Amino acid sequence: MSDLDQHFRKDEAPFIATVLEQIETATTEYRPVLTDFLDPRQAYIAETLIARSDSVKLHLFGGIAQAERRRALIAPDYFEPAPEDYALAAMEIKYPQKFAELHHSQVLGTLANSGIARAQFGDILTAAGHWQIVTTASMSEWVATNITRIGKIAVRLIPIDLGDLVTPVTDWEAASLTMSGLRLDSLVGHAFNLSRARAKHLVDTDKVRLNFAETTAPDAAISVADIVSVRGFGRVRVRALLGVTKKGKQKLDVEIIHK
Repeated sequence: MSDLDQHFRKDEAPFIATVLEQIETATTEYRPVLTDFLDPRQAYIAETLIARSDSVKLHLFGGIAQAERRRALIAPDYFEPAPEDYALAAMEIKYPQKFAELHHSQVLGTLANSGIARAQFGDILTAAGHWQIVTTASMSEWVATNITRIGKIAVRLIPIDLGDLVTPVTDWEAASLTMSGLRLDSLVGHAFNLSRARAKHLVDTDKVRLNFAETTAPDAAISVADIVSVRGFGRVRVRALLGVTKKGKQKLDVEIIHK
């Protein structure tokens, strides 16, 4: 895997090994292999690995066209997937809207703290007062039975068709950044106009997530398709690395949501 080491982080090696095994299964057994939900960085890695194969293709779907988290089908090149092949389940969160207000962090926290692996649920969607979640079909009954409160709010999770999922309004703004290096604290600082010291402090104090995972490493390398969430400031995702300027600075194409 030495040639892959140049493109990916060391901590991504287990995921890479899993995808390579899935590619081998799809290739040798001539059948599609369904993954758990992938975040954008994982989807990028899978796409990069599958591009090396001439016998399988990658198909991604998360319930809506704009889904951030999607399941993948690694399949022979002749296979044409249908939505049901991704084994998704959609649910609407019913709650007393006149007396309570839900927030994305509450819904995510409830799901994460319930013991469900993050890979078993996809996007949390909201629009016009609706709150919806997407899970794997195999987990949907457990989720509907066991998630009865979000914070102090009593809720019911009602199954709905994928066609009834809302399309959320996105606030991503395109931006170009020029940074001294591809470090996490540098990205946080440049994206939200913070000093390097302030950005480093946010990472050090568990205020920053890289691809939905906690990290306290300011020097963590960032790359294509990474999503960085900064508590109290917003989110940034890396769309492309545009090379190095004449002065040795790194140029990035990003999108940012400001809170």
